[in-house]
Amino acid sequence: VAGTAERPRMAVCLTGRHIYVQFVDDVKGHTLVAVSTLAADAKATVAGAKQLGTLAAQKAKEKNIATVAVDRGGFKYHGRVKALADAAREAGLKF
Repeated sequence: VAGTAERPRMAVCLTGRHIYVQFVDDVKGHTLVAVSTLAADAKATVAGAKQLGTLAAQKAKEKNIATVAVDRGGFKYHGRVKALADAAREAGLKF
């Protein structure tokens, strides 16, 4: 999933210990916003993914990002990925 200048890509990466989210402008090749469970005092659980989704949406709104293309990085859309996406939607991001 490629992002554009108007609709950045929300890239999600999961590991056993952490969850990483980046908002990337693929046209310029820049990361606009990045959040992870490293700095968010959240764990790589479903509850932590919900917290991170809300935080990611708040940080994106601060950079005037309202609509994104979701890149789940090959991970299935369930569990932590679904919880993160649902929380980001509830916080105001549009996919």
